[in-house]
Amino acid sequence: MASFLQWTLSLGLLFMVSETMGAAPRKPVDVPFGRNYVPTWAFDHIKYFKGGSEIELLLDKYTGTGFQSKGSYLFGHFSMQIKMVPGDSAGTVTAFYLSSQNSEHDEIDFEFLGNRSGQPYILQTNVFTGGKGDREQRIYLWFDPTKAYHSYSVLWNLYQIVFLVDDVPIRVFKNLKKLGVKFPFDQPMKIYSSLWNADDWATRGGLEKTDWSKAPFIATYKSFHVDGCEASVQAKYCATQGKRWWDQKEFQDLDAAQYRRLKWVRSKFTIYNYCTDRVRFPNVPPECKLDRDI
Repeated sequence: MASFLQWTLSLGLLFMVSETMGAAPRKPVDVPFGRNYVPTWAFDHIKYFKGGSEIELLLDKYTGTGFQSKGSYLFGHFSMQIKMVPGDSAGTVTAFYLSSQNSEHDEIDFEFLGNRSGQPYILQTNVFTGGKGDREQRIYLWFDPTKAYHSYSVLWNLYQIVFLVDDVPIRVFKNLKKLGVKFPFDQPMKIYSSLWNADDWATRGGLEKTDWSKAPFIATYKSFHVDGCEASVQAKYCATQGKRWWDQKEFQDLDAAQYRRLKWVRSKFTIYNYCTDRVRFPNVPPECKLDRDI
């Protein structure tokens, strides 16, 4: 994974979806937002810049907004560069996630929880499998995500789901089917992002409400990157195993350096991990038995 991330996602650039088997795309090109994504609601709350390669999502007291990928994907690498809502963003949530389309859905979530001015952003991640979630982990970021763009990425294959901030793995969800843990493998997902109000829970458990006098709240996006197996929503299988770069052996687990960085995040920046919450989960969830070794 590290070798790929050394040269992916240059600022302002996007790697086009590659049809080449066995290797990652290597030539960066400018690709407009409309190539892979479409707005989902409140179209007048999305603003386009630089030929559509950079966009702003706006939230006011009337509505938020969002967008989704045109295609559905079964495995791959998906990434956005985002600059979060600056200043007093209490009550707001900026989300970037993958989700399937049915009631027993699979989902892979990045959620950025706003704050009062001067307080750190909280990044919450979650994984749903077969409609079951409740796998929240929360961290503080080691930088101010409102000052510049940073890359937020998901690597998803048959072996693992890796959440990355820039090139740093912050979470791994392994395929532990042998332990009875469901893993997303047969439901294609669309890619979504949204900016919305959740002041009933997002900031200090809902104690801090959104200050609408600060509206509109603005999150900015660029480098819309997707390299996955595109499939119909009805598809149950994508016959790419061993043929695409993210299927290769080196992407089936983190390497030693990446595990060290993951441990660094765990020790320095983690503020909540469902795996250690004995109030909610008196019995340790089976996937957490491996997670505790990280």
